[in-house]
This record gives sequence, structure tokens and C-alpha cells, in this order.
Amino acid sequence: MNENEKNLRRSIGKKIKLARTKTNYTQEKLAEKLSLSTRYISQLERGLAFGSASTIVNLCKTLNISSDFLFDDLIKCRSPLLSEMVDSQFLENYLNLNTYNKTIINELTITLLKLQEKNKNKYPS
Repeated sequence: MNENEKNLRRSIGKKIKLARTKTNYTQEKLAEKLSLSTRYISQLERGLAFGSASTIVNLCKTLNISSDFLFDDLIKCRSPLLSEMVDSQFLENYLNLNTYNKTIINELTITLLKLQEKNKNKYPS
């Protein structure tokens, strides 16, 4: 493992420990909730181990944190956030639709994109 990898693991481990202490969980209690060993939780917090995707997801759910809390400062992403690209009210409404209506919205979107491409010279952006 190279130095960069060690630093990444340590950073994530510190955040896991911070979140655990803020929830007033001991390593033992967190291990019990996740069906993991206390030793493994200790290794995660010290950056000696790194969990699988499912372990990280379960850890975030149990500690009530987002993956952004763990990774945001480690991933220097310059692309816009989803919240900046999609109107929040539209997204909230879409998420409340049933599967059938989501399919209709998706089909409408595809049709609108085709019309937009066909008429791009008539109606510029």
C-alpha cells in the first residue's frame, strides 16, 4: 500500500471515529449493530482496513452520515452537484411518482429531447 492510500484510509478512519463518538456508540456497540468484530471497527478507524462497499453503506446508515461526509474532501470533483443540475422541487415530485408515472416522464423526456434536436435551429437555447 502506498503512502497516498494510507493517508486516504486514515482520513476516512478519523471520520468514522468522529461519527461514532458523536452517536455515543462504543466500538463494541457499533460492531454489534453492523455484525462486525470490534477489532475490525478499530482497524477501520485507524486506517488499517477499508470496508467493502456494503460495509461502508451500512456504516453510513448506522451512523446516520452520508458518504459525502467520508469522501467529499478526498474526491476533488469539479462537476456540478446534482442539486445544481436538477430543480429540487421537480426531483422531489419525480421521486414521489409511482413506477408507471416515472416511465411516462422518462418517455416524455426522450420525446422532448428528440424534438429539441430536430428543431435546434428554429428554437436556439
